[in-house]
Amino acid sequence: MTLDTFLLIGLGNPGREYKDNRHNIGFMLIDRLAVRLNARGMKLQSKAIVTSGLYEERKLILAKPQTYMNLSGGSVQGLLNFYKIPSENLMVAHDDLDIPLGTIRIRPSGGAGGQRGMASTIERLGTKDFPRLRLGIGRPPGRMDPAAYVLQDFSRADLLIVSETLDRAADAVLTFVAEGLNAAMNKFNGSVVE
Repeated sequence: MTLDTFLLIGLGNPGREYKDNRHNIGFMLIDRLAVRLNARGMKLQSKAIVTSGLYEERKLILAKPQTYMNLSGGSVQGLLNFYKIPSENLMVAHDDLDIPLGTIRIRPSGGAGGQRGMASTIERLGTKDFPRLRLGIGRPPGRMDPAAYVLQDFSRADLLIVSETLDRAADAVLTFVAEGLNAAMNKFNGSVVE
C-alpha cells in the first residue's frame, strides 16, 4: 500500500533577516506544521528546505523554497515533479495584502493577486489550478510602499493574532489532507478575530 502524498509549500524569503517579516508567514506555517506533525529530518531538495510527516495515514511533505520569493516557482515545480504529486494534492501558502490580518482564505485555483511568489509558481506550473492558502497580513498604513511593508517584521501587537492564525491555518491544511479541499474551505475560510 502506498500512502497518499501531499505537498505543502510555504512561500517566503530565506535568511535570518527575513525570518519574522510579514512576507514570511508562509514559512511560519511550515514551521508550525513541522512541530505539529513531529516532522524529522530536513534536507535541501529542488532549492527548498524539505521535511515530512504523517497525518491520518497520509504523507505530508513540507517545503520552504530557498530561492527568494520571486523565483519560488522553480522549486515548487521541481518538488511536484520529483514526488509525482498531482496538482490537486499541492497547497501553496502565502501572505496576502488584500486580506485583513487574522483571516485565511483557501481557494481551489486563481490568479497571483500581485503576489510574486504565486506569479512565479503559476508561470512555472503552467496552470492556476491548484489549491492555495492565502494568509492575510492587511494593507500598509497610509501611503507606505507595499514592497517595504511586506518586508517589515510583524509588530509585537500583531504576533498573538499571527500565532492564532497559524494554528487555524495548520488545522485547515490537515483538514485538506484528511477530508478534502471543500471541507477545509467550509470550516476555515474566515477570520480568527471576531
